[in-house]
Amino acid sequence: MELKILVENPLEMHYVVVEITDVNDHFPSFPEKEQTFEIFEQTLPGRRFQLHAARDPDAGIYSIRTYTLTANDYFEVDIRQSDEDKIPFLVLKKSVDREQKNKHALLVTAVDGGKPPKSGTLNVSIIVLDSNDNRPMFSKEIYQITIPENVVVGTSIFKINATDADEGTNSEIEYSLGKTLKKKVYDIFELDKLTGELRVKAVVDYEENDVYKLDVEASDKGTPPLIGECRVIIKIKDVNDNAPEIDVTSLSNIVSEDSKPGTVISLLIEDVPFALSPSLQDKMYSLVTKSPLDRERKSTYDVTIIAKDAGQPSLSSAKTISVVVSDVNDNRPEFSLSPYTFYVTEANEPGASVFSVKAFDRDETENALISYHILRDGSKDNTFTSFVNINTESGDILALKSFDFETLKTFQFQVVASDSGTPPLSSNVTVNVFILDQNDNAPVILYPVSSNGSAEGEVTDHSLFGLDRYTGQIRTLRSFTETDEAEHKLVILVKDNGNVSLSATATVIVKVVEPKEAFAASDVKMRV
Repeated sequence: MELKILVENPLEMHYVVVEITDVNDHFPSFPEKEQTFEIFEQTLPGRRFQLHAARDPDAGIYSIRTYTLTANDYFEVDIRQSDEDKIPFLVLKKSVDREQKNKHALLVTAVDGGKPPKSGTLNVSIIVLDSNDNRPMFSKEIYQITIPENVVVGTSIFKINATDADEGTNSEIEYSLGKTLKKKVYDIFELDKLTGELRVKAVVDYEENDVYKLDVEASDKGTPPLIGECRVIIKIKDVNDNAPEIDVTSLSNIVSEDSKPGTVISLLIEDVPFALSPSLQDKMYSLVTKSPLDRERKSTYDVTIIAKDAGQPSLSSAKTISVVVSDVNDNRPEFSLSPYTFYVTEANEPGASVFSVKAFDRDETENALISYHILRDGSKDNTFTSFVNINTESGDILALKSFDFETLKTFQFQVVASDSGTPPLSSNVTVNVFILDQNDNAPVILYPVSSNGSAEGEVTDHSLFGLDRYTGQIRTLRSFTETDEAEHKLVILVKDNGNVSLSATATVIVKVVEPKEAFAASDVKMRV
């Protein structure tokens, strides 16, 4: 801003121009403290939402320079220049999922160009609206129930239940029997579409059919509706007071996962007309393994044995045997990353934990108990193992010395993870360590004065000399006059751009000489 002042006296007239410069004395501010948007889940990335623009009464470099957004996985801020204004937009960079998170709270910050900058904030709430993106789910794919053949007509024999992770009408469910079942199924059974109750509506005859397989559908009321399916197997039990009894003599209900096919697990003692695997003794049958076992895939088995007699009608009974698969040490420890890469700031405190590694073992008990150590075999690749140590139980790695970026920038070593099995198994991982620089070296002033930082000058006559703060060049601002001093003292301050700025100073003596003596450059002195 310029202010013109007219100064008059009887002899002459003068105009004086006064320039008023701005200072950064205002904070950016938004017209409202909060802003709310609603967005449907599954909205494609790239969708933009215009945010309130902040205002700053200051001008020039002190006006609003940028907008920032709190770190998150789904949104980012974009700025559009409109004349002299900067208009912020919220941009969707990844689709949101209401079932995972139905509301996102963000903080938008407007920052001006002051040093230090001033800022203002806007609270932004993103409400995620439901889409019908979840189909009804049953707790099981197959349900098995058993009913007696003399069950009373109208009896509720089973209640089917499905759940839908959506909300509103998208989660309301109706049940129905599949459209491709045998006609006899629709004659005997009916399904309540709202409650999921399965009822008997006609006489059930074991001799006619001893099992029914019903396909059931659960449909939500979304647009379009989504459907889940399950199967209900209904076994009809013959009414008889003397059903066969199965007596199990268990040799072992625990079998090792490395057992060979054919290993005997238990004996079945019963007068039955068929053989599972005949034993040497009369009326005894063996339950044997037929394929390799893997505890890490399945640790227990419930084996159901059904015995039927030869009567008319036939009678049956069932027995369930639980078999536990015991662990063997057949899995090596696995590291969560390979290789590991860590960054350590120089001048770290010796003896402190700087990072850690982690391994897991799919076995159990002692076979999964892991200990750690650093590989120290004296090879060239392990030269730097003396710099670190490791906690054998936790995998925390400690630095035994304080690192110096100017002498060591990177090194690597290997960590071994061993389990406690018999025999133990182990795995190696390479750890790469990068030393990060800190601003721990002040600038060194060379002659002529030059620096990658910035320079400031202190001179005896500010109208005579000028200093370029980035190149360090000293220039005269005007010609010398007879009234100027013959010798001038310049104090130069050089600072670097570290978080904690370091500096150095130099004193430059400039002597004013006659033109014929201009080549006597050796008279210029510099003290650091």
